[in-house]
Amino acid sequence: MSDIIHLLPDSVANQIAAGEVIQRPASVIKELVENAVDAGATSIQIILKDAGRTLIQVIDDGKGMSPTDARLAFERHSTSKIRSADDLFSLRTMGFRGEALASIAAISQVELRTRRVDDEVGTCIRMSASQCEGQEAISTPVGSNFAVKNIFFNVPARRKFLKSNQVELSNILNEFERMALINTQISFILVHNDSELYNLPATNLRQRIVALFGKSLNQQLLSLGTETSLVKISGYVGRPEAARKRGALQYFFVNGRYMRHPYFHKAVTICYEHLIPVGEMPNYFINLTVDPETIDVNIHPTKTEIKFENEQPIWQILSASVKEALGKFSTAPSIDFDMEDAPEIPTSKPGTHVLPPTVHVDTTYNPFRAGGGGSSVKRPNYDWQQLYSSFNNTKEDSTVQPDSDNDFPSKLDFSDGYVSNFSSEGEQSVFPEFESKLNQSGRTVLQLKGKYIMTSSAEGLMVI
Repeated sequence: MSDIIHLLPDSVANQIAAGEVIQRPASVIKELVENAVDAGATSIQIILKDAGRTLIQVIDDGKGMSPTDARLAFERHSTSKIRSADDLFSLRTMGFRGEALASIAAISQVELRTRRVDDEVGTCIRMSASQCEGQEAISTPVGSNFAVKNIFFNVPARRKFLKSNQVELSNILNEFERMALINTQISFILVHNDSELYNLPATNLRQRIVALFGKSLNQQLLSLGTETSLVKISGYVGRPEAARKRGALQYFFVNGRYMRHPYFHKAVTICYEHLIPVGEMPNYFINLTVDPETIDVNIHPTKTEIKFENEQPIWQILSASVKEALGKFSTAPSIDFDMEDAPEIPTSKPGTHVLPPTVHVDTTYNPFRAGGGGSSVKRPNYDWQQLYSSFNNTKEDSTVQPDSDNDFPSKLDFSDGYVSNFSSEGEQSVFPEFESKLNQSGRTVLQLKGKYIMTSSAEGLMVI
């Protein structure tokens, strides 16, 4: 019976490795940009065609490679980042395995143009399905220029399972945001189908967040700043009212590398209990700086899951830092001490006797005193008993001033609620002069409800 165990060809092994490292066009961009960051680039430009299906081009101004390094970089497990297994536990670079370029070259057509600053000419290498199709000297700027064309062209099954251009572009933008957020010292340009999507200059984290997600986020950020012997925490958390039900902006970084960490995520969300409604999630952009020897980034092919040696203490420090930021927002209003025309606040001097404030009261003040002469206005003395007795009387003595034209009274003031006959015997008249004139005419005069005087006239009834 013949042996059945055999070694896989390098091309097949590279395609298997590519299945772990390169999942979609966004994975290619992640690996190439991380290499550019490790090369010390200050400017990175990303050019896409058809959401990366046709072209993914990453141009940087890093230190570049020599002709030998450029060719060796496409071999599997070739790297300049580590020398021994001990280096895996003290990583200070983004890439280290040496699988990225080999995996990319295994499933696409790659053209690399690179030059070091000390070299007069650069190098151009063309790879297709892990095979070198050519290498030549060319004139090119300092740095590296990777052009990855026709991704998964030799793996139809993988290419068939790619999503639509809109979905793949969304994945690329998510990956781009993660790299742009933490590498604020680098300027980024992203172009898709000849349309510039982002042009981000080098800046600080807050301005980079605003440039990526909009100016409205600027007023919603609360800064974090905690430094201990175990971890240094920096970044921003969102105000409680900025929480979202979906699409919350949540980013964790450790030593400049994006990571997913459900345990630390729980430490942040617990701080927002009773501050935001159930079901909403806060925004946060948190960067942890720890000793590289206390973490292990080599537990996942995409290096997004990281194991911490001191998870529990870091959890407590992170929770305290977030609570401190939220506490300052809730209790301490911001005060601008540089404002113009600020009131001068007097300071107390030791030994100085401070006089308590005194209140002077003018005991002679009279609110009814007339102005000018200073004499008080004398209030009239009312006979209230006489006023009440007038309500009890059904009749009042009143004087009537006859009108000069028609001899009718100009003012009538009668008691209410009865009818009187001025001519009745034994009844005192309230208008003696007026009554005498009417009686001379032989007319009967009546008083109704103390308001109206009625008598007969040539035309009928006259009411006064």
